[in-house]
This record gives sequence, structure tokens and C-alpha cells, in this order.
Amino acid sequence: MKLSTVSAIPGTLSFIPPGKILPQGWLKRQLTLQAQGLSGQLEDIWPDVGANSGWLGGSGESWERGPYYLDGLLPLAYCLQDRSLIEQSQKWVEWMLNSQDNDGWFGPQNNVDWWPRMVALKVLTQYADATGDARVLPFIQRYCHYQLRHLPTRPLSDWGKARAADNVLSVLWAWKQLPEDDLLPQLAKVLLAQGDNWPDFILHRLPTGPVTYFSHLTHVVNVAMGMKYSAMQDDTQQQRLRLEEIKRCFAELDIYHGQPQGIFSGDEFLAGSAPEQGVELCAIVELMFSLENMLRIYGDAQLAERLERVAFNALPAGVSADMMSHQYHQQPNQIAASIAPRNWTYSGDDCNIFGLEPNFGCCTANFHQGWPKFCNSLFMQDEANNLASMVYAPCRVTTDAWDVCVQTDYPFNTDLIFTVNHAPTGDKTLWLRIPQWSTGSAITVNGAPLSYSDGKGYFALTREWRAGDVVTLTFERQVRTERRIHNAVSVYYGPLLMALTPGEIWRPIPGGSPSGDWELQPKKEWNYALDIHPHQGVVVRELQLHASGEQPFALESAPIKLRLSAYRLPTWKVVDNSAGPMPNSPAHAALSVQSSVLLVPYGCARLRIAQFPWLDGREKQTDVA
Repeated sequence: MKLSTVSAIPGTLSFIPPGKILPQGWLKRQLTLQAQGLSGQLEDIWPDVGANSGWLGGSGESWERGPYYLDGLLPLAYCLQDRSLIEQSQKWVEWMLNSQDNDGWFGPQNNVDWWPRMVALKVLTQYADATGDARVLPFIQRYCHYQLRHLPTRPLSDWGKARAADNVLSVLWAWKQLPEDDLLPQLAKVLLAQGDNWPDFILHRLPTGPVTYFSHLTHVVNVAMGMKYSAMQDDTQQQRLRLEEIKRCFAELDIYHGQPQGIFSGDEFLAGSAPEQGVELCAIVELMFSLENMLRIYGDAQLAERLERVAFNALPAGVSADMMSHQYHQQPNQIAASIAPRNWTYSGDDCNIFGLEPNFGCCTANFHQGWPKFCNSLFMQDEANNLASMVYAPCRVTTDAWDVCVQTDYPFNTDLIFTVNHAPTGDKTLWLRIPQWSTGSAITVNGAPLSYSDGKGYFALTREWRAGDVVTLTFERQVRTERRIHNAVSVYYGPLLMALTPGEIWRPIPGGSPSGDWELQPKKEWNYALDIHPHQGVVVRELQLHASGEQPFALESAPIKLRLSAYRLPTWKVVDNSAGPMPNSPAHAALSVQSSVLLVPYGCARLRIAQFPWLDGREKQTDVA
């Protein structure tokens, strides 16, 4: 048995085919809610992906919404091995495959945009990986050759130009299986050359505050997709040279537009770092997909850390606990979800309500990919059949070489048990990531504790594995804070961002959608400053831990409840129907009574404060809120 630690996994990893990582525990419950919710019902209640869709041969919407929807529906179907959803997605695949002409072009004939076909290609590669359908590879090869012939005279523009990296993904998928086809890497290089150069923009021309004009370069969803541009350059050139460039891009976005749930703002355009600004749900799921692909290429633990922060916080916060409604924008400090004007860079008055199609329908079509693709990224493998646990959630991974079950309630609990049911012969490495927030880690193999010198990056356990081997991991976590704009703080516990909940009153909007549209109003005050001791940090009054419930991100059954000492700040008021700008900290609350506030996981609170002013007060009377 050999144990070491590494900052990144050496070599390039591969995704495990859809359907080979089966969710368990809370993740299975979450995906089942999704299948029973909007994802499973959308074709029946939303005409844009109904039977008249242009992507089913009808006369309806024929741009991005059909492919967007299928890009989530198909991996969801195979994650759950849900026969009904598999059949539901199959008709879309069949229409796509049957739509190709002799020249290689495919899709609705009344739409000639490159962009929606980039999404359709992603769907088909997932389908081929899940099923082995031999029709897909020559289909994509023919289309790639078509692109190479026509791009010189009909180059990428608009959305396709901004999102060229998504096209490159599918080209490289084909090249990996057809290494003798020299036209495929040529096409990848043409696409990258015609696409927007995202690292150049972010590192040299990034706006440092809210943007109020349209540009494809400042549209938040484009930025989220563009974050994998450097990785696609490296993958095309079969090298790994641009990881630090990617990290610098994230650092710049964090400084000027960062939000505590792991993503940058954008309510439609990049919006600065104030917590009352929003971020679009499409951007959340697209950043997750970009991170998953960067993680495959670089194996870097910091990328995995960010992926978890976005997945466990931003993603569930933008969708109702029953997965039947969603927002267009979410705010870290969100004190109401209502039809009202807010200080968005560019969006309508209804964009933070929960409903079927708030503001615009792109998120209605696109949010479905978030959880299924996250499930498909829990494990990855290399060509030598070494196995890597990249991000954590309960699951069972079954490949030709491995069968491993992960028992855990992570991220709500940080104990994990890996049981090996089958393993390849000979010495193989199992990589297990060490979270950066962990203040200590304990690892055992078959009950025997292992010692290590440096708890950073990944544990690399190399041995000849046998059926019945059990690895346990325990990560210690403490309540901690991170500083933000105005010297404010956000509170974290393990991988979870914690947020004050003022309670929620859900009010149906009359005349809303078939699935229901909702406004939310708070039950209690929200304007508190945390009590932070200069040496001890936040003052924890109480910490309650529970197992996750049937709806893992429901407020009523929040698995973690944290009570902190705080003070009311009556001067922090509503401005433009949102929480107003925070005072600089340490704040002044001379007339306020010391109190306490309840924090729950950010993803459980659809109304919340996640970025707090703070003060230091020792002598005031207590009044529990």
C-alpha cells in the first residue's frame, strides 16, 4: 500500500460514460425530483420543446431550446436509468440523426445558425457514449467536414463566435476516436481562431464594474462558456500549459464580479461584486459544465473546489426544492422574489420570481443539465484504469474495471465510505480529493489508519485492490468566513455557503403558467450585522446537524442550522426592491440590541442574506430573533 498526496492528477482524464455513475442517497432523490418536476413534464406544458419543435420536424421554435432541453434530459435519463425518459429523449436523437443531408448539414432547415448545432453535437456525443450507437461518429465526422469547408466563407458570428469552445469539444471527441482524420484537428484550430479569445478579454479588457450595454463578451452566459476556451486550446494541442492562465482569469472575475456562491455576477451582463446583483441560472449550469471539462483536462483540485461551491450552493438556490419552478436571476442577498424593477444591468421585472419561464425562456430550456452532468463528473478515469474521485456525492460507479460504492451525505456531512466491489488486477491508484477548507483529514483502508505529511490536493492510494476493500475519509470542518466587498463577510461550513433565512411566504401569481409562478416575501427582518470577535471570529450560538431530507434543499428540512450572534441594522434598508448597499464594516449599531440569527445552507434558502456587514460588540443585552 502506497499513500501520497498530489496537487493535481497527472495525465489527462476521461469522463465515464453516462449511466455508469448511478446516484445514490440525496443525489438520487434530487435527480428523481428533477425527473418528476419540470424536466420530465416540460414537453407537455411548454410549446417551445413540445411536439411542434423544429428539432422534431415541426414548425415551432427551431433555434437553441430543443437542443438545450435535450442536453439535460438525456443525461438525466441515463443517470437514473429511467426507461420513460430514455424513450422521451430518443425521439429527439432520431430526428437529429435522420435530418443530415448528403453534404453533412443537419437540423431544422429554416435555421442556419452554427450555435444551436454546437449544443446538438454535445447531446449526440453523450448519447453515443451512453449507448454505443455506431451512427453518431460518422454523423459528427460528416458535419465536421462540412464545417471545415464552409467556415472560411461563413465564419462564426454572434453567439457561435462567443461559444466556439463548445463546438471544439465535440470535434475533439470525434478526433479521439478517429486519430487518422487530420481534418478534425484542423477544424478545431479554425474554430478557436474564429472564436472570441476569452483569456485576452478577461485578463486585459475586463470591465471592473457593472456593464449596461450589450456585448457578447460581457454577457454572463457567454463568459461562463468561454472559461473553457484555454482548456480547449490545450486539448487541441494535446498539452497542459494554460492552467495558470485559467486561474488568473478566475481571479480577475472574482475581484471585480465575484459572488460568494462561487460564480461571477451577470444580470444579464457582468454586474460587479455587490451582493444585490444577480446571476443567470444558465450561467450557473454552463460554468459547471466548463469546470467539469477543465477538471477532466487538468485534474486540478482548485477547479474541483469551485465546481462543488457552484453545484452545492448556486444551482439549488435557483430552483425550487420540488424542481417545479426556477428563477432567471438569483441574488446572494435576496430579500424578495417579486415582479418589481431592480437594479439589473439588463433584465425584466419578473426575472427573480420562481416560475416556468421568468423573463426569458433560455433558462427554462437549459437548467436541466446541471445535476445530471455533475453526477457524471463525480468520478473520472485515465487510460491505465486508475480511478479519480473528483467531487463528492453518494453514488455507485461501475466501469469495465471498477465497481465502487460511495456512501455519504456530503456536502451536508463530511464522512465518506468507499466500498470496492470489483477492481482491476495489478497495482492501481485511487485518487481522493482533499478539500481546501478541511482543517484535518483522517483516512483508513480496511480499518487501518494511514498517515500522511501534506494534506493538499489529492490522496493517491496505490495498491492491488480487492473486492471488499473499504476506504473511509473524514474531513474536519469549522465555521469560517471570507471577506467580500465593503469588508463584508460570507459564512461557510465545509463546502456550503450559509445564509440568513428570513422565512418565505410563497404567493401564487394569478394567471401564471401551468406549472405555477410564484412571488416570495420574507416573514421576518433580514437586515442584520454579524457579531465578529476580533480574535475568535463569528460568535456561534448553536449548530444543529441533521440528515438530508426527501427534498434535500428544502428550507423546512435544512440539514444544517447555524445560529450566530448578530445585531439589527435599521439603517440598512430596501433600495430598488432589493437589499440596499451594505455599510462598510465594521458597521455602527449603537442603538441595536444584541440578537441571534439563523443560517441554513444557501441552496435551501430562496430568500436570504449571504453577505453580511459585521461589528464587534461585547456588552449588549440579548434578544433572540
